[in-house]
Amino acid sequence: MSEPTRVGLIGAGYIATWHADALKATPGVTVAAICDVSESAAKGMADAYGAQPFTSVEALIESGCCDAVHILTPPHLHKPLAIQCLEAGLHVLVEKPVAESAGETREILAAAQAAGKRFSAGHNFLGLPSYERLKQMVQAGELGRVSAAEISYALPLSPLRSGPFNLWLLREPKNLLLEVGPHLMGFVVDLFGTPEITFAEATKPVDLPGNDPRPQAFRILARAGEVEVALTVSLVETQDDRSVTLRGSSARARLDFASDVLIVERENTSDLIVNPLRKQLDLSGQHLREGLRNAWTQAKSLNQKGPYALSFRGMDRALYGNMSAPQDARFSGESAVTVMQALDDALALIPAEKLAVKAPAVQTRQPKPTAMVIGGTGFIGRALTRRLVADGHDVRVLSRGRSGPFPDLPDQVETVGVSLHDLEGLTEAMKGIDVVFNLAKSMDKTWADALINDVGVATRVGMACEHAGVKRLVYTGTIASYDMSDPAQQITEDTPFPDDMTDRNLYARSKAECERQLMRLHRERGLPLTIARPGIVVGHGGPLQHWGIGRWHGAGAVRIWGPGENILPFVLIDDVADGLVRMATRTAAIGQSFNLIGEPMMSARGYFDAIHEALGAKIRVTSGNLTAFYLSDAVKYGLKKYALRKRGVIRPSLADWKSRAHFSPFVNSKPKEVLGWEPEADRGAFIEQAITQANLIGF
Repeated sequence: MSEPTRVGLIGAGYIATWHADALKATPGVTVAAICDVSESAAKGMADAYGAQPFTSVEALIESGCCDAVHILTPPHLHKPLAIQCLEAGLHVLVEKPVAESAGETREILAAAQAAGKRFSAGHNFLGLPSYERLKQMVQAGELGRVSAAEISYALPLSPLRSGPFNLWLLREPKNLLLEVGPHLMGFVVDLFGTPEITFAEATKPVDLPGNDPRPQAFRILARAGEVEVALTVSLVETQDDRSVTLRGSSARARLDFASDVLIVERENTSDLIVNPLRKQLDLSGQHLREGLRNAWTQAKSLNQKGPYALSFRGMDRALYGNMSAPQDARFSGESAVTVMQALDDALALIPAEKLAVKAPAVQTRQPKPTAMVIGGTGFIGRALTRRLVADGHDVRVLSRGRSGPFPDLPDQVETVGVSLHDLEGLTEAMKGIDVVFNLAKSMDKTWADALINDVGVATRVGMACEHAGVKRLVYTGTIASYDMSDPAQQITEDTPFPDDMTDRNLYARSKAECERQLMRLHRERGLPLTIARPGIVVGHGGPLQHWGIGRWHGAGAVRIWGPGENILPFVLIDDVADGLVRMATRTAAIGQSFNLIGEPMMSARGYFDAIHEALGAKIRVTSGNLTAFYLSDAVKYGLKKYALRKRGVIRPSLADWKSRAHFSPFVNSKPKEVLGWEPEADRGAFIEQAITQANLIGF
C-alpha cells in the first residue's frame, strides 16, 4: 500500500477549513501541516486536524513533513509563495485567483515545469458532481450542438457596503473580477476552450470610505469556438443566482452550481395538447429528484456534504486520486493561465476610469492621536472614528493591517498593527492616549477559545490602559448578555445578567465575562472604565442582512426571531457614536454601564414594512418559532457532540433562544440623564437614516 500524500495548508483563514475537511475525506491524503503567521490560528487549526503547526513557510519546508501544499493566503502573496514551495520540491495548489495576472500565473507554471512538480488551480466548482454530469452530457452530445452559454454569479458581497474595507478584494476595482471571475471563466475554458473576449463593462459603482468607487457588477461577452458566451457578475443585494445555462440544438441545461442542481429542458414528441403538460411534468420530476438527492446526501452525511463541500472533495479527488496519472486538465496550470489571460483581456476592455483607484489624500502633517479605537475598521468603529475626527481629535486605530477605511483622513487618523495578545505592544501603542475605545470582538467556536481571544484580550487591553496611564477605557459589551425572554421584564442597567451563563450562546456569555473581569479591575485597581451596550445598530454602513433581527436566507427572505410583533431595541449608528463620545468625557460615567437603545420605534415586521415602503423592496418575512429553533438546535448539538465527536459544542437554552427576539423592553433613561444623550425621536427621521440613506440594497 502506498504512503499517503501529506498536504500542508498555508493560511489558516476561513477557506482553510473547507480545504482541510475535504482533504481529510479524500482517500490516500492526510493533512500534515498548518502554516499561518498567527501562531494561535496555526496551532488551533493544527490541533483540530492532527497536524503540525508552523508560523513560517521556511520552517514548514525545512521540516520535510509535506509532499504538497495548498496556498490559501491573500492573492498578492500567491506567486512568491507558490514559486518558493515549487522550488523546494512540493506540489502546489493555489486558491483562486491563482495570481493577480496571467503573467504571474505563467511564472508559477514555469517554476512548476522547471521543478517537475504539479501546479494546480483551486477552481473547486469544476469538481462539483452536477458539473461533472453536465460536462459528460455536453461531450456525449445530449444537448445537441451548443450555441450559447450564459454564466452568472449573482450573490451579495456585503463588504462592498458595510466592510471590512481592508480586504484584498477591495484594494482595487479589478480585484472584484479577479476574485469571482475565475469561477465563471473556469467553466468556459473547461467546456469550450480558450475564449475570445469581445466586450466587457463594469457598472453599479458604490463608494468605499473616502469616496473611492468600486463596481458591483460586471458584464463580459466572449466567443469560444462556435459558442457565444455571456458572463454576468452582480454583487449587490440580489437573489442568489450562481448558474451555468447552456443552450443546445436538442436541449437546454441549467446548472445551479451553488446548490449542486442540474436541470435539463427537452422537447418531447407528444401532440400539441399533451406536449406542454409532459414538458412541465418532466421539469417538476427533475426538480423533485434533485431536491431529494441533495436532502438525502445532507442527511446521511450529517450536513458534511453540502454543495460547497462536495466541490472541494471532487477537486481533491481529481488531484490526489492517482498522482501517477496525468494531471486533470480542469485544475492544471495551463488551464489556470488560460483563465487568467481571459480575465486580463476582459479588464483591458473596461475603460480605465472605471478601474482607477482614487488617489489617496496628501498627508500634510503627522497625526497626534489622543484617542484610540480598537476595532476601528468595523461598523461602529468607523462611525466613532469619524465622529472623533469631526470633534477635533486625532485618532489611532488598531488593526491587523496597516490600511484602514480612512484614506481621506491621513492628517487625523493613523492605523497601526498591534497584536491584541501582546501586552507590551498594546502598552506602547497607548502612550500619549487619553481615551481608549475597545470595540473588538472575537468569533470563537469554543468557550476555551473565547477565554483566550475575547476575555483574555479585553482584560489585557484593560491592563495596558493601566500601564500607559490612559484616563478612560470605554468597553463595548452587548445587550445580548441580558435574559430578554420575558415580555413583562423591563431592562435597565441595574438588571443583572444571569448568574449562570453556561447555557447562553457563546457571544453573550463571553461578553458578559469580559465585563465582569474589567469591572473587577475597576473595583480593585481603579481602572477608569465605562461600559456601553448598543442595541440593534442600523444606518449607513450597516448590512441589510442583520442577524440581530432574524435568520436570513439570502437578501429576499428572513425568518424573524419570534413572531416579530414586539418593539425591537433599534438604535442609529450616529447615536451610538454620540453616546460613546459622551461616555469618554463624563466623569460621572466612570464605573457605570449604559444601554444605548433608541426610542421605541418599530417591530421587526414594522422594520421590513418600512424597507418595502421606502425602497420598494418587498422581503419575504416569516415568523420563527423559537421553541422549534431550540429543539432543532438540540438535535444538532447531539449530532455534533456524539456523532461527529466535536469538542466544545455549545447548546443554548430556550431562554437564550427567546432572548434573540428581544421580548423584554428596554428603559433608556440612564444615558439620557447621566450623559445628556438624545437619540433620534422622530420616526420619519429615523427611517430616513436607518433605511432610505443606508444603502441597504447597494444601489
